[in-house]
Amino acid sequence: MAAALPVLANEGGLSRYLDEIRRFPMLEPHEEYMLAKRWREHGDREAAHKLVTSHLRLVAKIAMGYRGYGLPIGEVVSEGNVGLMQAVKRFEPDKGFRLATYAMWWIKAAIQEYILRSWSLVKMGTTANQKKLFFNLRKAKGRISALEEGDLHPDQVKQIATQLGVNEQDVVDMNRRLGGDASLNAPLREEGEGEWQDWLVDQGQSQEQVLVEEEEGQNRLQALRSALSVLNPRERRIFEARRLSDDPITLEDLSTEFGVSRERVRQIEVRAFEKIQEAVRKNLAQIETTSEAAV
Repeated sequence: MAAALPVLANEGGLSRYLDEIRRFPMLEPHEEYMLAKRWREHGDREAAHKLVTSHLRLVAKIAMGYRGYGLPIGEVVSEGNVGLMQAVKRFEPDKGFRLATYAMWWIKAAIQEYILRSWSLVKMGTTANQKKLFFNLRKAKGRISALEEGDLHPDQVKQIATQLGVNEQDVVDMNRRLGGDASLNAPLREEGEGEWQDWLVDQGQSQEQVLVEEEEGQNRLQALRSALSVLNPRERRIFEARRLSDDPITLEDLSTEFGVSRERVRQIEVRAFEKIQEAVRKNLAQIETTSEAAV
C-alpha cells in the first residue's frame, strides 16, 4: 500500500506536498464502502491504495497538531501514513462507520508512539497517564496561564493533576522532562520563602508493598502459564490471539484461519476464557498453599 505515495522530504516541501495530496479525490460513502469491500474480500490493492490516498489529507491535518515536539514534519507525516495503512488493513465497512472515524485513532497512535520513541528527554511514557501528560501538559498549562519556564507552583500542579486525572508527582516529573531539570533547592518565590523540595511528597509505595506486589504478579503470571495447558491447540491459538496479543487479531481473520464462522470463533474465545479463569483460580490457590507450607 505504501507504493507510489507522495513523500514529504523536508519542511520546505510542505506546501508542495499538501498541493500534491489535495489532488486525490475525496470518496463518497458508497464509493468508500465498495472499495473497502473489494480490499477486504478480494485483496484488491488498487482499492486499498485509493482508500489510503483519499485520506492523506486527514493524516497531514493530524500531523500538524504535533509540530511542537521538535521532530521533522516529514517523519511525523510518514508515521501517520503508516497508521492510516494499518487502519485500512483492519477496516470493517459492514460495521457502518466511515473510515476516517476509525483511522483517526490509528493515525494518532502511530504518531504518538513515534514521538515517544524519538524524544530524547522522555525516558518514560510506558503508562496511559504518562502518555496523557506528555501530550496534554502544555495545553493544560496554557489553560491556567502557567506559561513561565521552570517548576510549577504547587497550586498549579494540583489543578493540572485534577484536570487530567493523574497524580501530582507525575505532573511535576513530566513538566521537568519537558522543560529541563530544575533544582529542588530553587526557592518557591523571589523572597526565598521555602524551597520546592519542601512541597514534594513521596507518593510511591514502600519497599515492602513493592515486593508483595511483585510476588503477587509473578504468582499470577505463573498461574496463567500453567492454565494455558488446559486449552486445546485451537482454543489456545484463539485465546492468545484475542486476549494476550498487543495487536489482537480480528474475529474475521481467525474465522478464515480455522474455516469456521466469526460467531463460532467468538464462542470458542469465551469458552477458553472461562476455562482459563477456572484454572487460574485453582493454580493460585495451589501456589498460596505451597507458599504457606514453606513458611
